[in-house]
Amino acid sequence: MARRTITVVNCHAGGEVGNVVIGGIAPPPGETVREQMEALRADDNLRRFLLREPRGSVATHANLIVPATRDDCAYGYIIMEPTEYPLMSGSNTICVATVLLETGMVEMQEPETTVRLEAPAGVVEVRAHCRDGRVETVAFTNVPARATQLDAALEVPGLGTLAIDIAFGGMWYAIADAAALGFALEPHEARDLCDAGEKIRVAAREQVDGNVSIVQLAGPWQGVGAVSKNAVVISPGRLDRSATGTGLSARMAVLHARGLMKAGDTMTHASPIGSTFDGFIVAETDDGIVPAIRGSGFITGRTELYVDERDPFPQGYLLSDTWPGDDVQS
Repeated sequence: MARRTITVVNCHAGGEVGNVVIGGIAPPPGETVREQMEALRADDNLRRFLLREPRGSVATHANLIVPATRDDCAYGYIIMEPTEYPLMSGSNTICVATVLLETGMVEMQEPETTVRLEAPAGVVEVRAHCRDGRVETVAFTNVPARATQLDAALEVPGLGTLAIDIAFGGMWYAIADAAALGFALEPHEARDLCDAGEKIRVAAREQVDGNVSIVQLAGPWQGVGAVSKNAVVISPGRLDRSATGTGLSARMAVLHARGLMKAGDTMTHASPIGSTFDGFIVAETDDGIVPAIRGSGFITGRTELYVDERDPFPQGYLLSDTWPGDDVQS
């Protein structure tokens, strides 16, 4: 009996898994990629199939490649994360660009390939440095970023009163001072970082800004051109392995709002596992900045997933031993 097959190219950027679905799924309805994302979210079967056990895990993201709805873009992509459909993601964009080029879906030009992709947030300009048939780095101009609140007071159970910043870098962030919470942003702190990050996320959504869906615990800023550390906690409470492109964009927007960075300035973010993304302020806007991010993605394999009508878990399952939080049925 023939089985329906979904083809996935496995990839990571900075250690963060961003698998790319290249076959077996028809494009969702919608005249734009944003509308297609909304249709996929309304159904939600594909995200659950890909990201829940037994096919996925809480540490896995997936990206669905779709035909672009704009003539000036090569492809579109829809980002699926453990609990949401973000409009933009830096690590996932790097994975998507790497897969499109290294699989030949987009013709590779050496030493640099320029391609426009359509994310739910809008058009993303990608410049990939390529050599010997491989993508060495991916740089992209992100959507505009802005800080909306600085040093907002936040009461967090078990943590006390914190001063947090609210910023948009493609996702809405609450940014807290890691050192003030006693963190050095090392791998052994991962569980405690996640516990603190989830408490901050819940409190920020209730007290400051209901749009917040992700938390950055920022290490001391080392200055323009230098490497600063950060940790990003993704709902339902697990650590982003990468330096996080949207998080770096949000951090630069905050630093710009404080007068510490300007157009033309660069900085690098390091994750708790030591992987890095580079950030650059391309331009200033009326209320923020246009950021650019650079990092590297690596293809780790290729998987064929089968859709079997006999499978008792067609949308997978969640268990609290691996899926943090109280609601394991989300």
